Amino acid sequence: MLDLSEELIRKLPKTDLHLHLDGSLRLETLLELARQQGVELPADTPEGLRERVFKASYRNLAEYLQGFAYTCAVLQDAEALERVAYELAQDNQAEGVRYIEVRFAPQLHVNAKLSIADVLAAVDRGLAHARTEFNRRPEVAGGIEPPFEYGIIVCALRFFTEHFGPAYAQLVAAHAYTPRTKIYSLASLELARAAVALRDERGLQIVGFDLAGQEKGYPAADHVEAYAFVHKHFLGKTVHAGEDFGPESIFQALTDLHADRIGHGTWLLSPDRISTPDIREREAYVERLAQYVADRRIAIEVCLTSNQQTIPELSDLSRHPFRRFRDLRLATTICTDNRLVSDTTVTAEVMKAIRVFGLGLNDLRDVLIYGFKRSFYPRSYREKRAYVRRVIDYFDALAPGPKGAPRGT
Repeated sequence: MLDLSEELIRKLPKTDLHLHLDGSLRLETLLELARQQGVELPADTPEGLRERVFKASYRNLAEYLQGFAYTCAVLQDAEALERVAYELAQDNQAEGVRYIEVRFAPQLHVNAKLSIADVLAAVDRGLAHARTEFNRRPEVAGGIEPPFEYGIIVCALRFFTEHFGPAYAQLVAAHAYTPRTKIYSLASLELARAAVALRDERGLQIVGFDLAGQEKGYPAADHVEAYAFVHKHFLGKTVHAGEDFGPESIFQALTDLHADRIGHGTWLLSPDRISTPDIREREAYVERLAQYVADRRIAIEVCLTSNQQTIPELSDLSRHPFRRFRDLRLATTICTDNRLVSDTTVTAEVMKAIRVFGLGLNDLRDVLIYGFKRSFYPRSYREKRAYVRRVIDYFDALAPGPKGAPRGT
């Protein structure tokens, strides 16, 4: 039997489809940018930041998110954004990750010197630079290994205030007599229009649209117009749902926002998490929702460590629903969420899944290949099929054994 060692996992081709740019800086880069820009941090060493900000465990999601105030603060110019994107691609390449979808909220980085277009162009340049360098390697250019590819996912926010940054402050001020939920809708629609225009007119490798932030009290329905726009213009659609709210949040993402994938989806199978009064048959509701997700091959972007850190009930990772997702043959892919904030890598996440949930080679192959199959790959379907075929062949060469195509494809 093949030993699923960490060394092998690092070599196997992998994806990261749920990867936040502003949660995945190198600690040394954060410290250097803070010194250069005069941003005050709670500590001036990697060890100090690990102790005070980017911890091994957090009390809740709110504490987990506090570190983003510091990372966003140093990502307010084009050079910093380009550098961080470039380094993030390099870090993934170093552990065998061959496709990433980098997501972030561009409006958090807009200021007097940077437009949404400037922000997205800087990130695209950094990722493209790293891709070009990697794909020139003889092993890739010669067809032995699959190339590195990437896409950008833009994030709208379910909730924000004027304190989130200049772009949000300007929007709130300009609509002082407009209900706040309508302002959220305006912000996401503006971002959707920008994403489509910059993809079509500037050729930026924007592949998807996301909705992030607190679910409870900030429903998906506020962002129907934005998602209808990206749906009409063929951008991939993913939604943070079922992370800190119940299964009905996932239903809203699927039905109101046409979601192709679900970020986290942790409480998909939890009837006790349902809080909507008119859902009386909770067990049946969850069963039908899971069937809906399975039938349509809607992928769940599973982030084990960040769930473990932000959801107290999952501090014992064996209680995570990942095993049940796999038993129900749901399309699942393993992601990091935030490499810095969760102090993790794709390899570390996969090793956790192997150790805690007993993934064997066939299950591992399913999960890793699903990442490529369910990606918002930026080129034609024919090219995507050829790319996935190269990945599968490379996987099977590294990890030989009796196996077939991923289940449910």
